[in-house]
Amino acid sequence: MSKVENRKKLGLTTAIFIALLLGIIAGLVLHYLVPSGAFKDRFLVDGVFNILGNGFIRGMRMLVVPLVFCSLVCGAMAIGDTKKLGTVGLKIMVFYVATTALAITIALGVANLINPGIGVDMSAIKAQETTIAEKSSVADVILNIIPINPFQSLAEGEMLQVIVFALIIGVILAKRGDDARQFSNIISQGNDIMMDMTMLVMKVAPIGVFCLIAKTFATIGFDGFRPMLKYMFCVFLALALQCLGVYMMMLKGFTGINPLKFLKKFLPVMGFAFSTATSNATIPLSIETLDKEIGVSKKISSFTIPLGATINMDGTAIMQGVAVVFVAQLFQIDLSIADYLTVIATATIASIGTAGVPGVGLITLSMVFSSVGLPIEGIGLIMGIDRILDMTRTVVNITGDAVCTTIVAKQDHALDLKKFEGHVGA
Repeated sequence: MSKVENRKKLGLTTAIFIALLLGIIAGLVLHYLVPSGAFKDRFLVDGVFNILGNGFIRGMRMLVVPLVFCSLVCGAMAIGDTKKLGTVGLKIMVFYVATTALAITIALGVANLINPGIGVDMSAIKAQETTIAEKSSVADVILNIIPINPFQSLAEGEMLQVIVFALIIGVILAKRGDDARQFSNIISQGNDIMMDMTMLVMKVAPIGVFCLIAKTFATIGFDGFRPMLKYMFCVFLALALQCLGVYMMMLKGFTGINPLKFLKKFLPVMGFAFSTATSNATIPLSIETLDKEIGVSKKISSFTIPLGATINMDGTAIMQGVAVVFVAQLFQIDLSIADYLTVIATATIASIGTAGVPGVGLITLSMVFSSVGLPIEGIGLIMGIDRILDMTRTVVNITGDAVCTTIVAKQDHALDLKKFEGHVGA
């Protein structure tokens, strides 16, 4: 990468973080110092901030399905050997499922240590209407991976089905070789075009980030946090243990690379994930950063990152673990060891196929609550402050994807350590 290109990327990264901070300040000023009225509520918060912020999110989500499809086909073609592809797939699945189960175990442990639901005045918490998720059996989860109509799956953004369809096409193209070169070139060019379009949309990222953060803080402020501080502290602590403890120890143990340098290089993606609160929107940026800054081959990341954004929701699992203990304590319901094991299993299964979009963790939480007989109404008690937690757990979700991807790349000899050492992150 040339110095000019590096400056451009540095400028965008800096601009996103500045926009993040300015958005927090602007949101708090609006919440506390500007009285409610047509200008603040309708024009700014629900008007300008809502349109520009969500318009940016829609722009990023517009790219996700075609980019994931093209990048997965290209990744499968690049790996070529089906046995090797199966090995990479098995390894990444083991890491994803193991880290999710470990994440929720940590969350249950932290919550039982701090007891966030004991001594809380329930009348001080603003309850909200709860959305209940439909229960899915293990058989349904497995069968839903197979697309009935691939074009409908692409149109509706059913990511697991898109992944399966793309992998099958990629493997067949790899086997056909020169016989399918024209079609392979079309997919490769499509992937390049989607990457270029991603960089185009990213140019307006600072504006989108500012509006999203400003809208969040202008709506919530700090008022809604006070009764829930203990619960929030539990979630933040468990997220920090997973992200800065578990992931970094895994990274050092399996790859030997410097965790602090990794975090520094991956920080722009984490900041972007925090502001957008959607794993799917970070897919292009994660793949690009892992390639150019960390040294992970795109033939690995183009397969593992989209897969992780769909099935590896460690941050969401942590929130669900803490929420289970919190609500059980609020309603004075004793949970047995068997109940905790059920929560670990249910939350791990629920994370598979969960859409990487804002707020979806609360919907799947109803499945976890039902599995151990907790009142679904308890979810409404934590919904008011969940936006901030959602932003933070998205950071953990995408960092887990990146760490597992880096480990698998190292084991597959697809990690360029010279590139990692040669580029100092922003």
